Amino acid sequence: MEIVQDLDADDGWMLLLDGVPNSYLNLADPTHLEFEYQQWMARTVDLHRPDEEQPLYLVHIGGGACAFPRYVAASRPGSRQLVAEYNAELIALIRTVFGIRTGPGLRIRAGDGRDVLAGQHSASADVVVRDAFVGPVVPPHLTTTEFITDVTRVLRPGGLYLANVTDGPPLSLARAEVATARATFPHVALVSESPVLKGRRYGNLMLAASSAPLPTTDLARLLARSVAPTRVLEGADLERFAAGAVVTTDDAPLVPPAPPPHLIR
Repeated sequence: MEIVQDLDADDGWMLLLDGVPNSYLNLADPTHLEFEYQQWMARTVDLHRPDEEQPLYLVHIGGGACAFPRYVAASRPGSRQLVAEYNAELIALIRTVFGIRTGPGLRIRAGDGRDVLAGQHSASADVVVRDAFVGPVVPPHLTTTEFITDVTRVLRPGGLYLANVTDGPPLSLARAEVATARATFPHVALVSESPVLKGRRYGNLMLAASSAPLPTTDLARLLARSVAPTRVLEGADLERFAAGAVVTTDDAPLVPPAPPPHLIR
């Protein structure tokens, strides 16, 4: 674990795990989200549940430095959040260095995210966010049909599932995640920069899924203003993207491909 100050922002700090950027916090502005995939998540939540005065209950699988939970707490007062973080030493670090405090609105539980999710009541959460990594890859047991099935159990009707996916050419992991989500959720979308979706480079993709229609039209309109060309895939386009991908299970998980050398210290 390493914490590096942003030389361009006195209140900006980057958390690196195994040499890989994991979280960025602006201590003066909890609504600041440095990573684009977190910006996509924030816009998706705000469009899916547009009444910003209505508190939400979120379950985060993977916490890092709690950048996204801080955003939700600041933008949705009264919301309750549970963060499942496997690394107990990381929890102690962010409490000490960043002053992350727990209470009725934010609980942080040390343990495997899937075990924590299994302990949640059915139809109890408005949003489940999966942003868990071991180094630069998502643990395979957090990508399978069985995991997705438990996500749907925990979500309330119309609830939202968001997942941070990292992948590169030929996007086999992202295609499998889409196929697995589509096998369970009636509404699925995928967001990323155009070069990533076209398989030209490694990067982040955000998967969104729900039992209710997703706000893809409004989301695409917002993301069209991004500096980097960003697309929202759904419907027939998403079906073509995932064509031939295998739905993963606990008995046959997809082994994540090796990340590019520049992501490994």
